[in-house]
Order: sequence, then C-alpha cells, then structure tokens
Amino acid sequence: MKRLLMDDLVKWKNKKNRLPLILKGARQVGKTWLLNEFGKTAFDDVLYINFENAPGLKESFDGDISSQRIIDLLGALHGKRVKPQKTLLIFDEVQEIPRALTALKYFAETAPEYAICCAGSLLGVALHSGTSFPVGKVDFLALQPFNFEEFLLANGEEALIEFVRSDGIRKIPKAVTDKLTDYLKLYFVIGGMPAAVASWIDTRDFSEVERRQLGMLETYENDFSKHAPKNIVPKLRYLWSSVPSQLAKENKKFIYGLVREGARARDYEEAMLWLLDSGLLRKVGRVTKAAVPLKAYEDLKAFKLYHLDVGLLRVMSELSPNAILDGIKVFEEFKGALTEQYVLSELAGKDFIRNIYYWTSEATAEVDFIFADNKDIYPVEVKAGENLQARSLRVYRERYSPKLAIRASLSDLRLEEGLLNIPLFALFNLKNYLK
Repeated sequence: MKRLLMDDLVKWKNKKNRLPLILKGARQVGKTWLLNEFGKTAFDDVLYINFENAPGLKESFDGDISSQRIIDLLGALHGKRVKPQKTLLIFDEVQEIPRALTALKYFAETAPEYAICCAGSLLGVALHSGTSFPVGKVDFLALQPFNFEEFLLANGEEALIEFVRSDGIRKIPKAVTDKLTDYLKLYFVIGGMPAAVASWIDTRDFSEVERRQLGMLETYENDFSKHAPKNIVPKLRYLWSSVPSQLAKENKKFIYGLVREGARARDYEEAMLWLLDSGLLRKVGRVTKAAVPLKAYEDLKAFKLYHLDVGLLRVMSELSPNAILDGIKVFEEFKGALTEQYVLSELAGKDFIRNIYYWTSEATAEVDFIFADNKDIYPVEVKAGENLQARSLRVYRERYSPKLAIRASLSDLRLEEGLLNIPLFALFNLKNYLK
C-alpha cells in the first residue's frame, strides 16, 4: 500500500546536507513498515535494528559513541558491511537507548555519508523526559494514519483521485460524487490505521476490521501501564475514555469535569501531555483574534481534544458500522464529531499548514478551524449535515474580511463571493484549490 510520505523520504535521501532523520508518529501508524519499504526501494541494503528487542546493545552505547565505532559495532553484530550512501540504517524503538539518540549528533558532524532513520512508538514522550537530544543535528518527518487519499489509493482508485485533482473548481459529476461519498462513509468506519485498512482490503469484513481496531485500543491502554509514570496511569485512562463524550457536546471545548467529577486542570496536565506526546490525541487551541501570527492570540486555557483516528474514535464511541453506512446521517451522528475529526486529520496532514486553531467571538459565534499559510488566514467551517447556514462563519467574515473562507460539507464544489465550498471527500485536493 502506498504512503504519500515516501516522496518526502526520497527527498530527504537526495538532500545535499542530509542529517539523520527522526520519523515521528503514534504507535501502529506504520513507521517500521514505511522505513523498511523505503530501504528496499531506495537503497542497495537495509540494516534494521529494533532496540527494544536488543537490550544487550545498551552497554555498547554506554561508552564511546563515535560514528565509526557505532558503524563497526553494528556491522559486526549483524554480519554485514554498512556502506556509505548504499545502506539504510534503521534504529527502531530508539527511545529505549537514549544514548543512541545522542550519537546522531556525531553522525551529523563527522559521518553525514551514512543514511540513518530513527523511529519509536513513544519517541515523543522520551524527548520530553530529559533525554540528551541532538538539537539542530537531525531532520524530522511525521507519519499519520492513512488519510482519505491514501485510503482511496489502497482501494485502487488512482483514476478517481486524478479526476478530482485535474478538474478544477467546478461541480463534480453526480456519479463521481456518489462513489466518493460511499468511500468516505467506509473511511469513517475503517479509519486510517494501517492494520484496519489492510484488514478491510483483505477480508471486506467489518467485524474483522473492528476486531483489529479493538486490539489497537487495548494495546494503547496497555502502554499506559507499561510506559507511563505509575502516578498518572489512572488519570490517563479517565482522560482517554472521556474523549468521545467531550466531542459529543454541541460546544466541543474540553471540560475537565467530564473526565471525572471534581477534576481540575493541574491534576491532569501531566496525563494530557503524555497522551499528546505519544501522538494519541490532537490539541486544537482557541484564538481570540484572527491575525498573524495566530500563536500570539492563543487562549491557553481553552482548547479541544481530538482523537488520532476517525475509525478508532467511532469504535470508542460504540457506533456500529451499520449506523454509519445507512444514508448520509453518519456525518451528523454524534453531533458531527466524526466529521470534525475527519476534517482536522485532513488539514493536519497538509505540508503547508503548520498549526490549526479554532476561533470564537465574545458572544456565541465559533469557527471550527482556522489556519494560516505564509501570508493569509483561512477560516474553515465544517457542516456535517445538508443545512449550510453558517452564522458563525458570516460573523467571522464580517469582522475580518478574509480573502477566502472555506466550508467543508456534502454540498457541491463551488466558489461564490469569497466562500469556497469543498465537498468533504475532496479535501485532499485543498492545496490545489487554494492555488
């Protein structure tokens, strides 16, 4: 199955001043598979080392971690020569041996000819726990679950994608719209976790897909006990379990009282940071003013928490596949939470969008998402149903007069008086539409 990040990995390989690469991403999003596939297709050879399964290596990194010694050591242990430019070195679960992260500095400074990629399922947590990190000596990429375009690719729909990309801003034919809407409903059920997508491709059995999804959720909860500080494990479970109910509200602003009665921010800050660093949750902060830079106007006390994946959120919410596949009500179910989750995931995967916020007025107007590129700010209103009345977006446009406002809905693709309506299934083409 094709992952779009492969193109970025190839660009990294060909960079003149290439640094060791750290591939970030939550557990089970496919980091190990992608790096090994990259090695097979772009290099002559791959040396893959899983530090979680090689505890004896820790002692080897306690002493001299010069680049040549590490190369000689790993080559000897695995019975193969590591060739500059020809061999891809993969350090998986690298957080298990923090000194291996420190060693990346020496590779960047003295041996840039060696190609090294690192990954780790809880690397984000490790990087915030006092690990000596080679600041400025590594490149970063982030892998997310399959986005909708990748889901279409996995289902062999390259021609469908190409049609949307090449047709410009005009009404999409009904036959294409119906087909893409059906695929989008499927995506809401299956989500983008590679194991769930592969299960669907192999079996076409929703019960089997859900079995895999439940297994993933169990793995995440096991990680709480295995990897998190013991004093925050109960709080992790409460906070994690509260996400569906937080998103089921009309106003999706995160409320600590829904985690547990009497819960306060200071009691749950560490647990929330752990979930964010592990990549299991996404945080969307509120801005009080739509001006560049948006970060300067962030209200640190008001935010929303979203899930990693729309399919896993569906399972946690106990919505059956049948409920989703029946008509278009799926997009309105659960207060439109699945639709907002989907739109956020699509926006977060765009290389030209760095940070995503939401905006509220002093009264009741609220725009679901807002982001900036180099010079412009774009408000994004998500309409889960067929009612396209967007009072909040109108309030925003009257106040800030944006060059372009975006509405993501089930309505036709069109541009009218500065309002660009993008069908939910066509958000993967957002960058082209903006151009």
